[in-house]
Amino acid sequence: MEISKKDWQLFRTRLPDWQEAYMDKLIKEYVSLLNTEKNASEKFWELERLIEHDKHCPGVSVQLRKSDMIANLINFINDRVICFEDLSDFSDEIKETVRFYLGK
Repeated sequence: MEISKKDWQLFRTRLPDWQEAYMDKLIKEYVSLLNTEKNASEKFWELERLIEHDKHCPGVSVQLRKSDMIANLINFINDRVICFEDLSDFSDEIKETVRFYLGK
């Protein structure tokens, strides 16, 4: 599938906001963990494990290639970085392709 210039520009424009919102959500989860009654060492190692995992998630780090855009959108939806409604300004072709791969 050929990605239009408009869709590609829209993706590149929205990506930083999506990632910021996702990382903000992660930080709130980290704060919640740190506020538990667990031992400091337990909290430290759990936080380290979470950060190590999360830094590889598409909501934090993504290859910015046009050829990966559809896969990135699918991963964003699957990982709850965005929801399908966040694609409302994209072309019908993009939405239909993503919907197809999501099985919706």
